Parts: sequence; structure tokens; C-alpha cells
Amino acid sequence: MEVISIILVTVAAFFILHYLNTWMNNKNTNFPPGPRILPLIGNLHSVLFKGLHQTLLELSKTYGSVFSIQMGMKKMVVLAGYDAVKDALVNHAEEFEERARVPIFEKMDKGMGLSFSHGENWKIMRRFTISTLRDFGMGKTSLEEKIAEECSHLIQRVQSFKSMPFDNSRHICSAVANIIVSILLGNRMEYEDPHFKRLLDLIYENIKIMGQRMVLEKSYPQSYFHNDNLTGLIRSLINAGTDTTSASLRWCLLMMIKYPHYQEKVQDEITKVIGLAQPTYSHRLQMPFTNAVIHETQRISNIVPMSLPHETTRDVNFRGYNLPKGTHIIPLLTSVLHDKKQFKTPEVFDPNNFLDSEEQFMTNDAFMAFSAGRRVCVGEKLARMELFIFFTSLLQKFLFCLPPGVSEVDLTPAVGFTRSPIPHKMCAIPRIQ
Repeated sequence: MEVISIILVTVAAFFILHYLNTWMNNKNTNFPPGPRILPLIGNLHSVLFKGLHQTLLELSKTYGSVFSIQMGMKKMVVLAGYDAVKDALVNHAEEFEERARVPIFEKMDKGMGLSFSHGENWKIMRRFTISTLRDFGMGKTSLEEKIAEECSHLIQRVQSFKSMPFDNSRHICSAVANIIVSILLGNRMEYEDPHFKRLLDLIYENIKIMGQRMVLEKSYPQSYFHNDNLTGLIRSLINAGTDTTSASLRWCLLMMIKYPHYQEKVQDEITKVIGLAQPTYSHRLQMPFTNAVIHETQRISNIVPMSLPHETTRDVNFRGYNLPKGTHIIPLLTSVLHDKKQFKTPEVFDPNNFLDSEEQFMTNDAFMAFSAGRRVCVGEKLARMELFIFFTSLLQKFLFCLPPGVSEVDLTPAVGFTRSPIPHKMCAIPRIQ
């Protein structure tokens, strides 16, 4: 009994000290406000049922555009709304450019690669990645040719189902993955290739993918070009270059099934501008409605609702709050993509969010589907090109609809770090050309 009493007193003392320390820390450092925390678990109890990004959205209505939340023993600062996120990632880019140190990724990548690398290593790997992707055709006609070739393989696969219901997830993922694979490894892979199928399985499981060494720059006195770093870089590129783009394309097809009048309008525009020719990325300039549909799908599907976490590089006073160096930052991108001040109808799927009064495509700085600032997605140009060419090529050839007997489009996202559609079946009816 005496031992039990000592344990209980120790635990109680720990809870009290933890609470007092958190309260005093927040009070003395002018840290952003947030919901009341519980010892050890912080605010974990608040996110068990609704999910983290939905909980953060609700909390922003109470605590404003800059507030704090604690996950277990880890404090985080959340930035909500276009103004706050832009202010941090763009206007104060240097202070917010560091990637947060997340234990699972630190253990997996050890600070190597690109997505979760830090400091000078990240800067060098980013420059090297952008330069290499340009050398391999990003933004050039040669890359469009790779995408067009892959479109033909995907179209053949879809045609093989002969208008019968099929789940498009593996086929679209294979097509999108083949683009980054062909860039990194020099050639595409057949969809039924067991090695390729294993690669896609590893992407889904988010475990290590080994790659081959590239030709390296020699201008750095301290070499960052070693196997661990390049393996992490290739893993980052394959994961990022496959999952988010394939998920976006699948959402695009779902939205066309959900809203058949928009699908008809897209196909009318394709017929008028492209006809039977192979779609190219430059066609988007003549196709404002199709371009708006793709952007609106990315906005409403909200693939990465909380971006990847950032970290402050030094002590910073941001919007009246003191954020110490190393503060974990969550840019709540879902709050930007649904900002009522920035979009006409933020809560519903409406291509008019990207069309002006004359039905011409209209850019919007609050479209942060690829994040913003110095950590913006390095593959943004590639992803935009892939989405447009794949989407228009598929809509050029097929009318997409629900299988017989199914009356509702299920827009429930799958559980995961990114918001992908759940597995579903659809029919692709060949269009009469």
C-alpha cells in the first residue's frame, strides 16, 4: 500500500507540475492561445472522432487565425486562413522555411532526401532536384510526349473493360507513377510487371523504396550526394509524384460523375478546341472551363489538408505572438482552400470559383493545393501538366458514369495522410467521335 501511495502521489505531482509549467510557459512567452490541455495527452482527446484537420478548422472559429494545440507533449501552432498562411510562408518565408522534425520521418529518412530534410541539406537537395527535373524535361515538350504515351496505355487499359464497372485506382496510380519512374529510371514499366506492382504497394505502405545513384554535381566542398541522401530523395519524389496526382485525377473523374452537366460541358470544350487531336498542356489556355474544373477539384478535394509541417528557424514575433525557434507549425491549407473571403462559393463544388464574369479562367493566390513559399511542391509544374493531359485525354475518349444499380457518388475520403477517394467502381463508355 505504501508503494502504491508513493506512485499515486508522484503521478499526481507530475500532472500538476505539467499543467502549471504549460500555463506559465504560455503566459510568460505570449504564446498563441488554444484549447485547454490535459496532462500527458494534451488535446488528443479532441481529435479522436472528427479527425485533426476538421478539429483545427472548428478551433480556428474560436481562437482565430493563429492558435496553439498540443498533441501529447508536443506543442504546435496552427495558421488558419489565407492571410495568416501567406503571411508566414511567403512574407516571412525565411523564418518559417524549416521542416518540422516528426519522429516517424526522422527515423525513416534521418533528415535526408527532400520532403523532411533540414537546413543546408534541404536547400542543396531542392536545387539539385529542380535542376535535374528540368534537365529531364519538366516544363518541356519532351515530357509532354512521355505523358501522352502513358495516356495511350491508360486508355487501352480502360477500353479493355468494355464499358463494364471497374475500380480505376490501381490503373490511374500506375499511369501517374510511370511518369516519375520514366524520369528517374529512364523507362516506363508495364502495369502487370511484378516489380512495378510491388513498387506501387510500397508507395501505399509508405516504406522505403530503393533507387539508383544519379550523376552528381561536384561543386560542393562537403558532399551531400551520397546513397542515403539520394535514396531518400528518390523515395520522396516517387511517393509525392504518385500519390497526390493520382488521387487528384481520381477525384476529377468522380466529380464528373457526380455532376454530369459539368462533364458534358468539359467534353463540349474538348470537342471544340482539340477535336480528335492529342491534348497538350498548351490547350489549357483555350479551355478555361476545363482548367477551372481541374482547379476546383483540387480545391474541394483538399488532398493535403494540413500541408507538411513547418518549423520556425529562429525566435520570431508573428502577428503579436512570440514563437520560439523550433516551434512546430501547421499551415492549415484546408482553411485557405475554403476561405470565404477568397472564393465565391467555398463549401460546394463550383468551377465558377476560377472563372471571371466573362467565363475566362481566373487565377487565385489562395489556391494553395501545392502549399506556398520556399517549401512549395517542387513537382507542381509536372503535376499540373499531368492532371490536364490525363484528364482531357480520358474525357476525350470516354463518358464516365456510375455502374448500373448504383445511384449515389460516394465522396467519402479514405483514411490516411492524404485525402484520396475510397475504392469505388465506375463505367467508362466510349464516346462516339
